[in-house]
Amino acid sequence: MQKRRKRRLKKPIRLFLLAFCISLLIASMIVIIQWCYDNYKNRNIQHNNLENSQIEEIKASDNDQLINPPDDKNSDYWYYINMPLISVNFNELKKKNSDTVAWIKVEGTNINYPVVQTKDNDYYLTHAFDKSTNSAGWVFSDYRNRWPYKNENTIIYGHGRLNGTVFGSLKNVLNSKWQKNKDNYIVKLSTPNENSLWQVFSVYTIDPENYYLKTNFTNKEQYQEFLNVLKDRSVFSFNTTVDSLDKMLTLSTCTPDNQGRIVLHAKLIKTSAR
Repeated sequence: MQKRRKRRLKKPIRLFLLAFCISLLIASMIVIIQWCYDNYKNRNIQHNNLENSQIEEIKASDNDQLINPPDDKNSDYWYYINMPLISVNFNELKKKNSDTVAWIKVEGTNINYPVVQTKDNDYYLTHAFDKSTNSAGWVFSDYRNRWPYKNENTIIYGHGRLNGTVFGSLKNVLNSKWQKNKDNYIVKLSTPNENSLWQVFSVYTIDPENYYLKTNFTNKEQYQEFLNVLKDRSVFSFNTTVDSLDKMLTLSTCTPDNQGRIVLHAKLIKTSAR
């Protein structure tokens, strides 16, 4: 009799566990399907952006403005200022999304996107360029930044998608293959008013924090200390000087395990009015 009772008790438990496992499997499949669909939608949006934005390479000219040039003529600065800029037609982008403030391209990665900005740092974590709900989000500027890069530190974010979209390929900067190619140490920005080149001086991973996300500073001494800390964090030496006269660009994304941040810092070296 006791054995029969035990069997009767075990049967509903087994049925419950089976139903739980099936429910968990279905929920996981839904999440995976949604993840893939969001990536698919974002790829299509970006494909249209690339087709309609008329991205051009602009060669160096005598009208370009050099930013804080070093006295040392052997500095890599003089090598990078001869690199072509990019110029983007923002007419169609602005029609699609009036939040568009820039276009960014990071050498040696898949990052080649329009940058948007709104009143907070939450909206574009869950919305695509066309403002549809999307877990992949989009590439966006910190809401505190005044464009074009009026702050000491201009910050741009993007999700670190595992398929390499958005800022998913920013992890390349931590690889020796990326680091061994000198031509990768440059970030190109285009805005409706001007185009610019930014020279990379630091790349690293760090636990989630807010220190490197400051945009303005009370004095030059505080800003110089900030620059020194960020440069010292780098996992690779770029042999690049930075001082309080430099404007800085910060790119930030999550690590693949979502436990930390991958960060790139670059300094403004050249602008060209449009």
